Amino acid sequence: MSLRSTIAKTAGKSSYWFLHTFMKGGSSLPGKITTKIDPEILATLGRDYDVIVITGTNGKTLTTALTVQVLKQKYENILTNPSGSNMEQGIVTTFLKAKKSRNKRPLAVLEVDEANIIKITKYIKPKAFVFTNIFRDQMDRYGEIYTTYQKILDGVALAPNATIIANGDAPIFHSKQLPNPMIYYGFNDQPESDIKASPNTDGVLCPNCQHILHYNFISYANLGKYFCPNCGYSRPELNFQLNKRIELTPKSSTFEIDGEQIKIGIGGVYNIYNALAAYSVGRFMGVSPDQIRKAFEQDERIFGRQEEINVNGKKVTLILVKNPVGLNQVIDMISTDKDPFTFIGLLNANYADGIDTSWIWDGDFERLNDMNIKQFITGGERYKDITYRLQVAEIDESKHLVEPNLDKVVEMIDDVPTEKVYILATYTAMLSLRKTFASKGFIDGGMG
Repeated sequence: MSLRSTIAKTAGKSSYWFLHTFMKGGSSLPGKITTKIDPEILATLGRDYDVIVITGTNGKTLTTALTVQVLKQKYENILTNPSGSNMEQGIVTTFLKAKKSRNKRPLAVLEVDEANIIKITKYIKPKAFVFTNIFRDQMDRYGEIYTTYQKILDGVALAPNATIIANGDAPIFHSKQLPNPMIYYGFNDQPESDIKASPNTDGVLCPNCQHILHYNFISYANLGKYFCPNCGYSRPELNFQLNKRIELTPKSSTFEIDGEQIKIGIGGVYNIYNALAAYSVGRFMGVSPDQIRKAFEQDERIFGRQEEINVNGKKVTLILVKNPVGLNQVIDMISTDKDPFTFIGLLNANYADGIDTSWIWDGDFERLNDMNIKQFITGGERYKDITYRLQVAEIDESKHLVEPNLDKVVEMIDDVPTEKVYILATYTAMLSLRKTFASKGFIDGGMG
């Protein structure tokens, strides 16, 4: 280790200790200080690790958490970034806080922002990449889905020997030939026909001939068993697959993967994909199906992702939303709740959220009218946008309250007319809420 690296590491560790001892946390500043002193510090910090990188638009945080749970069945002291601090500085901080491992070769499972893959692979050559999906998201940062994918591939190109564990139901992940070993996971649980995705769906052009892709079935958005009737391009053979959905509720999902019945304590079809990704990583790393099933049954709480918080007897579920595909999947999930509930929609538009809020117009808020919702609350920095969107969706105005201040929104929860409350919040709104919940003693800490 060079003198510069030693100084950088010492400064970073000291700042991390100070922030977490006296300031109740901070995940990016130690990394920022460290990389300022030594821009190549990741080469030193990650040198002795086997690294698994998890990236994609939706599902990174939950897939990372589930993957860690699975790998703990076989490996000790797994390093990870559980709070979703997934850019270079946050990842440097993750390595700074690492404890000494008894593993001969310690393991790091890292959620990485799509545009930051190349910043990691420049210094660390991962053992594997996991690709969850790519949907239109934060247009101001990423552009269209093909631009986002190219950002990922630019980083992957620096690690051509790493295995890629990809969602085989996403056409974009089979659109380019790569030198890396490939493992695909996906769904095979529906009867087959010949259908097309809805007209406003992204990513349904054949990469070979630009013909509109057809599907034998669609799980959601552009995910499913696709094929091109013009040139024969089709979904790759799956290595791991969902065979059956047994029971779906807002709080749990029971299903079969390769004949193994599995239950996770989180709802939504989109989260079955996350579990399937974690299952695939586990099998790749030598974890048995039975061990994986036991890992999923642990039902550990995940930072900000369908996190249930008891607020003076109210069952509050906090769910991150950030793009139309994810939003519509959450709406689909809460529609399975048979009990009455309160709906809270909180919209911010900071850099971490994406400053363009036009995506909410592709959200199917009209479906909320068919649910047993007793009260609506909208708020956040862009409360006018989300409030107007619900008005256009013809939500009953007599049941609709507006409160921009998120601290006051938390106070309003005591007075809502239902026991269950679903809060759909963008990233910085979610962080602000968690800090308020922490200050009132409802959770342990605002930053996970």
